[in-house]
Amino acid sequence: MFIQTENTPNPQSMKFLPGEAVLGGGALGLDFPSAETAGSSPLATALFGLDGVAGIYLGADFVTVTKEDARDWSDVKPAVLGAIADFFLSGASVLAEGADTGKKSATSIEDYEGEDREVVEQIIDLIETRVRPAVAADGGDIVFQHYEPKTGVVFLSMHGACSGCPSSTMTLKAGIENMLKHYVPEVMQVEAVA
Repeated sequence: MFIQTENTPNPQSMKFLPGEAVLGGGALGLDFPSAETAGSSPLATALFGLDGVAGIYLGADFVTVTKEDARDWSDVKPAVLGAIADFFLSGASVLAEGADTGKKSATSIEDYEGEDREVVEQIIDLIETRVRPAVAADGGDIVFQHYEPKTGVVFLSMHGACSGCPSSTMTLKAGIENMLKHYVPEVMQVEAVA
């Protein structure tokens, strides 16, 4: 099995592409920031069993691994490649049977009414069509969490390579905030939430 790797803007994270579906098309990614959170994914559990692994993000067709700060990729990468190859060759399921993948958004479109709902629909559409594909290419994900109509603040959560990335603040402010403000005049500010 040949697994491609790609560096990400976050020097602590690397994107691994096994050449087959990880979560499958259309699936929201799953973030496992620690071994304790990985119980719903045998793949994430296996990767956390490796020395130097600090975080896992599973995307539609990729796995982003975040290493511990003190470790070098030259030590961690070969073990991760082996573990991913062994896992996929075993034919095991990426998610445990009956695993709750959870809803990633803190609020749903149904929580808004009238003009506020239209604004949220525009925000979500822009994030889904313009932002998420771009950050997925870098091994991460950004997900809408909440919009406050009174203040115009949009709250987004960052996952995978985007979480803890040195350039994430610039991406959030200079990129996403400016784009949302341009297309949705009601948006005044974008903030990251954990």
